[in-house]
Amino acid sequence: MADPRLTAPPALLPLYEVPPAVAGLYEEVADCPACILARTRSRTVPGSGPVPSDLMLIGEGPGQREDELGLPFVGRSGQFLDELLDTIGRSRQDVYVTNVVKCRPPANRDPEPAEIAACGDFLERQIEAVQPRVIATLGRFSMARWFPGERISSIHGRASRAGDRWVVPMYHPAAALRAGALREVMKQDFQQIPALLAGDTNSKATRP
Repeated sequence: MADPRLTAPPALLPLYEVPPAVAGLYEEVADCPACILARTRSRTVPGSGPVPSDLMLIGEGPGQREDELGLPFVGRSGQFLDELLDTIGRSRQDVYVTNVVKCRPPANRDPEPAEIAACGDFLERQIEAVQPRVIATLGRFSMARWFPGERISSIHGRASRAGDRWVVPMYHPAAALRAGALREVMKQDFQQIPALLAGDTNSKATRP
């Protein structure tokens, strides 16, 4: 299979750099046969960004463009994510981004519980390596790991402590592309991230 960097936009090339701390994990992901998604993927999409990083973003699963390029959030949702990061003075090069599943579900369907479970150890090891101060979950499937049974419409933007870090549930950028009113909601939710990174517990964050 051809190197995806040959056809990737130049702006994405820095995202292909693999930090040594996760190089072995990425190789394991690339060879993983643990669920049915291994049969239909073009490329695995383990993650991108520096390790460690103070901010980690966790989405749901790769889409078609991500499957083609082997990078998370590089389609239309990724463009909006870049906009959101820019509003808080950050860029994709200085945050760590991944998904709960590392292979594209066929036709962009929702990831199934068995598929999320198959990637669970990979995600745990990524969190351990990245050591983020703040995790922003993007969408209900990544949210469910920390907030089982909750509705994203009820708790989005409400940060909670999980050990020594903050976890902030947020809508998935794709939802904001489908429902334009959510664009402003997501921008507002993102605005609390700098204070959480700075250790300001007087932000609108709440403890569980």
